[in-house]
Amino acid sequence: MGSETEAVSEQEEKQYVMKRILIFGMTEVAGGVESFLMNYYRHIDRKQLQFDFLCNSHNPIAYEDEILAMGGRTYHITARSKNYFQYHKELTTFFKEDGCNYDVIWVNVNSLANIDYLKMAKKYGIHRRIIHSHNSLNMDSGLRGLLHKYNKNRIQKYATDFWACSKSAAEWFYPKYLKHEIYLINDSIDVEKMSFSVENRERIRKQLFENKIPVKAYIVGNVGRLHFQKNQKFVIEVFFELVKKIPEAELLLIGKGPDEMMLKEYVNHLHLEDKVHFLGEQHNIQDWLSAMDLFLFPSLFEGFGMAALEAEANGLPVLMSEEASSSELNLNDYFHVISIKAPIAEWVDEIIKVKRTQYRVPYERIREEFKRHGFDVIVEADKLERKLMED
Repeated sequence: MGSETEAVSEQEEKQYVMKRILIFGMTEVAGGVESFLMNYYRHIDRKQLQFDFLCNSHNPIAYEDEILAMGGRTYHITARSKNYFQYHKELTTFFKEDGCNYDVIWVNVNSLANIDYLKMAKKYGIHRRIIHSHNSLNMDSGLRGLLHKYNKNRIQKYATDFWACSKSAAEWFYPKYLKHEIYLINDSIDVEKMSFSVENRERIRKQLFENKIPVKAYIVGNVGRLHFQKNQKFVIEVFFELVKKIPEAELLLIGKGPDEMMLKEYVNHLHLEDKVHFLGEQHNIQDWLSAMDLFLFPSLFEGFGMAALEAEANGLPVLMSEEASSSELNLNDYFHVISIKAPIAEWVDEIIKVKRTQYRVPYERIREEFKRHGFDVIVEADKLERKLMED
């Protein structure tokens, strides 16, 4: 009888042993992948499952303080692009010394140009190796573009699980013969956290304009890395024409990136410096979305379009490029799509049509839509947790 009790006790103890997942994909910039990972991390049962992050930077990554506060660990190594030999030495040392602590590695990337993390994981005995596609088109050129194509046809040698954020991301990332093995995981969010707030709207508008601009200003916004993929130059071109029709229009650009200087110079060239506001990185995105009247998102391509989903959760009308949109994102009648190839005048006309409605989708309707389509992270985190707990 005593031995049976001991066996049950041991079984219960095993059931509650925390499982740690090693994750690659966090950078210094709070972009779409980083938001995706943190949305899930905040909602998993961290008594059962814990996330640790391997980072190719010795600088603090986005949300590092929050990660450490929630019990996660961060491991920093040199980026391959900065010093290959140092990178390889540090990567090898990490997997030799710490790789044995993990049964699962989850690699979140926008390109297959570098699959060293999966190779090392396999070499040093991490038996479950997940590759997760977060993009639908190659951002790389030259050698990195060639490496992506080369690794696409050999990824199955190193990964055991093939995940993607959308059908288009899966089709671009993986060979056709892997189609039946691909698992789609939704870029879900905390709907309540992103919900519209009248108080935040008024506060942000007063803070932003210091009462110099009327409260009735029509605010167009874009959130994303300042990078050619996100196409903010096109946003500015559309806005330049929009101001001619709607003089009270203002433009908010939230994010940082390599195109920042070029975009600021372009704004100055168009004499829009008093109308276009570069706000850098902002972590209180819900507040800024509440202050906007339209979310303009003409990306050249997207794996999914996390920023657009957050705008929808805020009840904000979205105007997105056809080339970057996916059917999964179209949750209500206030999600509008137009091709980048269309004349700018058509984009302006579409914005004017949207403005006439001046409508915000009610929270209860949003919550229902997000649950039904699998974008409520409170529901989806439980599914991910079960998936990661599999042996």
